[in-house]
Amino acid sequence: MDFKHLVEAAEKWCTGNPFDLIFAEEDDERRLDFYAEPGVSFYVLCPGGTDTFHVWSESEDCLPFLQMAQDYISSCGKKTLPEVLEKVFMSFRPLLGLPDIDDDTFEHYHADMEGEPGPDHQQMGVSQQ
Repeated sequence: MDFKHLVEAAEKWCTGNPFDLIFAEEDDERRLDFYAEPGVSFYVLCPGGTDTFHVWSESEDCLPFLQMAQDYISSCGKKTLPEVLEKVFMSFRPLLGLPDIDDDTFEHYHADMEGEPGPDHQQMGVSQQ
């Protein structure tokens, strides 16, 4: 993908979370730097050719939280910049003071399981006749 489009995708991603794109460089490396209060920073090296994305932080405090995103990037399949950035955001949620997981699917599943069983679900136990 053209670096200009990667920068646009990064700026769009920043509108939905606390991170700001603070630096974008294409000359030496295709690098995007991000920052959010309270001192959470990381950068993404964008692929050129057949390479994959790479995320890193120069902050000792931030680096351990990037493991989930690094694992995701190295897993099978080609990743997009927004997908990589979203994994980084999920990794940094504890540092940003946000709940660890904000997954609606679990809540929907739990809501479906509450209440009385439907007619197609038999209750376990002794049946009364």
